[in-house]
Amino acid sequence: MSNQDSLEHTPLKRVMGPKLLLLFIVGDILGTGIYALTGQVAAEVGGAAWAPFLVAFVVALLTAFSYLELVTKYPRAAGAALYVHKAFGVHFLTFIVCFTVMCSGLTSAATASRAFSANLFVALGVDADPAVVTLGALGFMLLIMIVNFRGASESVKANVVLTLVELSGLLLVIVLGFYAIAGGQADFSRVVAFETPENKSVFLAITSATALAFFAMVGFEDSVNMAEETHDPHRIFPKVMLTGLGITAVIYVLVSICAVALIPVGELAASSTPLVLVVQRAAPNLPMETIMPVISMFAVANSALINMMMASRLLYGMSRQGVLPKFLSYVHQRTRTPWSAILFTTALGLGLIVLVSASNSKAISALGGTTALLLLGVFTFVNIAVLVLRRDPVQHEHFRANTVLSCLGAAVCLFLVTPFTGRDPIQYQVAGWLLALGVVMWGVTLLVHRKEHRHLDPEHLTED
Repeated sequence: MSNQDSLEHTPLKRVMGPKLLLLFIVGDILGTGIYALTGQVAAEVGGAAWAPFLVAFVVALLTAFSYLELVTKYPRAAGAALYVHKAFGVHFLTFIVCFTVMCSGLTSAATASRAFSANLFVALGVDADPAVVTLGALGFMLLIMIVNFRGASESVKANVVLTLVELSGLLLVIVLGFYAIAGGQADFSRVVAFETPENKSVFLAITSATALAFFAMVGFEDSVNMAEETHDPHRIFPKVMLTGLGITAVIYVLVSICAVALIPVGELAASSTPLVLVVQRAAPNLPMETIMPVISMFAVANSALINMMMASRLLYGMSRQGVLPKFLSYVHQRTRTPWSAILFTTALGLGLIVLVSASNSKAISALGGTTALLLLGVFTFVNIAVLVLRRDPVQHEHFRANTVLSCLGAAVCLFLVTPFTGRDPIQYQVAGWLLALGVVMWGVTLLVHRKEHRHLDPEHLTED
């Protein structure tokens, strides 16, 4: 075997046990979403802001069962794109799913990098202009690349630290919030007050709030892209993923209860830093102007790290299966990390940072909604794929999802993609441009494959 072939076929190193995987999942779901979306969700449904987070958790849980069957059945790095390809065998659909998931991760990481830079300058007390903030974000993305290149072990160890800091900030909100509530500083009656905007019916208010809250729940699906680096995935994944989802749901509900009990809905919705406002109201003597930006900085750093890990390993897996060019499957012999995919995703991330920095706040918000929109589309296919792939038995033991739950998950995710949820139309416009770019990339990839006489064979997608 040539040196080049050995680079392509070097297996990824299994370094993740249940504890590291749990922190990976919790850290990936938590992040910028809960720090920014609480006020916006409250604006849709009033004081019952906890309800959409709870409904979003149920929707995520339905899809998580399908993911658990698939990841324990096919523990490979390609994730949703692999499942869709095995189920339908359509090159175009496989590539679009790959592109959609990768793009959502890169967009999230690029946005988180810019948020990290902005919070850094706020914590330092420096009034930085947008150009300086952009340079800081570019530098942070390069730092993420270095950590990612060092290996999954180093990346996950960094994730442990970032997740613990991130959790400490949310626990601070919960502890101080309930302390203030117990001390009579809050109006707990607001927690059960359901109010909708004048231009929306109750149904539209609930569905649009759930669609928004779902953005804070995504992340659990990223863990399947780390299956090849996890010990005994068929045994570990089910209990760890469900535990991680449960932990984040409890945190979201408690945070939202504290927020609406302490802060009137109108004031909460108008704030760009709602959790900072909550802690300031609960404990006005604490220096939250510095503490919370620092915690937020760690939170978004965690999101950026995990999303870049996911994107690079997704590209690696798809390249190895012949959906993307061969050079993206090269693995470094010493670190055993997909170095070419890491370099490629970093380059795309740097470009996205520049693009996001040139956009206004409405465009950034629409991009976050588009991320949830695209992932819900992917989840629809995953819930269908798990049923189709029942015709493909495997010899090893694996988790099996309830058929009714998978059908329900597909129906709910598909509904949340439609305009009947009251989504902002700009989200569909952004999604349309992204998918158009995906079609162009698919055409180029298909042309390269034809020149090399390469053909996709679903029967060999899971072979070493």
